[in-house]
Amino acid sequence: MPLPLPKSQDEIDRLVQERLPIVVAQALRSPFHAKRLAGIDPAKAADPDEWRKIPVLDKEELRQLTPRQFMDDFNLAPRQDVQEYWRSGGSTGQPLFYPRTFKDMEYMYLGFRRGLECSGVKAGDTAHLSYPLGIHPVGHMNARVLQQMGVGVNWAGSGANTPSAMQVQLIDQMQPTIWTGMSSYALHLANLAEAQGFDLAASSVKKVMVSAEPLSQPKRDKISRLWGAEVYDGFGMTEMCMMGYEDDLHDGFRMWSDMFYLEVLNPETMEPVAEGEEGLLVTTALWNINATPFVRWNSGDLVTWRAGGDSDGYGIFPRVKHTHRTAGFFKVRGININHSEFEDFMFTDPSIQDFKCEIVTGSNDLENLKVSVELKRDADAAAVSADLSTRIKNTFEVTPELVQLDLGSLAQEFEGAVKAPRFQDNRA
Repeated sequence: MPLPLPKSQDEIDRLVQERLPIVVAQALRSPFHAKRLAGIDPAKAADPDEWRKIPVLDKEELRQLTPRQFMDDFNLAPRQDVQEYWRSGGSTGQPLFYPRTFKDMEYMYLGFRRGLECSGVKAGDTAHLSYPLGIHPVGHMNARVLQQMGVGVNWAGSGANTPSAMQVQLIDQMQPTIWTGMSSYALHLANLAEAQGFDLAASSVKKVMVSAEPLSQPKRDKISRLWGAEVYDGFGMTEMCMMGYEDDLHDGFRMWSDMFYLEVLNPETMEPVAEGEEGLLVTTALWNINATPFVRWNSGDLVTWRAGGDSDGYGIFPRVKHTHRTAGFFKVRGININHSEFEDFMFTDPSIQDFKCEIVTGSNDLENLKVSVELKRDADAAAVSADLSTRIKNTFEVTPELVQLDLGSLAQEFEGAVKAPRFQDNRA
């Protein structure tokens, strides 16, 4: 292991103090960061006053870079050092790909392995993996690390890789002890199993392990009931790694604070919030910085935090609870959709009078992007709807459910609101 579990909070604090100057010095090698961190003394980076001079980096700033600019100005690694590339979770129509060096990957594997160990996965288990297999890392990383741990894996992938009806049959035939994938797909498979007359709750699966999209308590309860299994949730981001996972208490994510420097900040003042208060999660990678040194990265996640140190092993790490709300983003099936970007996209279409965007749970229990639109009176509704659906799919990589409303419907609905609630998270 490149980094053993820490034994005390003092050990974590010392490690962070040692690593922050190294992180800043490494970042200053990048033309992108050299401008942003001008005037920051790497030797003083562990001083809170010096550290907070570093501006928080958000997705909007990163989106100003073309893929070529990102590789030339942000990335530090020469091609021969790169083991693989991880696709960014955000969607802009031209996603970025983050280089991961051979050295970085040692820590990437560790982040995922810790999550599996924290949730009680052991050698001798068998897993049915239903994450999408492709350029987004969550599927192949889980599969590889499970195998490294001595867990047998059926690399089924998503429904696009292996038909969902066949996956139900494989679970029945192969008798896995673990199912891992996105929570919405867990519900989808459960519905198919019921239609096929297969009692999934009586199957061999004892742990359902999910990540890459928000998991509400009602959804967790439903998955647990339909699968007859204990549900564990993981927290990660492509810019960092798998950063934390639930333990058996299911009381928030245990976050690897020796691998990532975690700050929970007031979204308005960018000052630290007290334990238990909601704030913006800002993270800095402490080890996987050989290609893409993300310093004070704001993913848009709103969380609360509580100190760890209440037990041995993974109990040393702090607990972070995701509020399942984001600052200006939706996450649908692992893809981030920026609110302002989507609004700009919609309002550049002269045929659209107004719109509302919702994340809803469909009849098949999959999470859907529902877009309600009001069209100009002279618009060809059928043609506009067909074109809009295609362009949303091509730009944001999510197929929408389109609903046409009468003119004035949204104005009436938004009446009295301080800000028109065009973006709503209405997941069950």
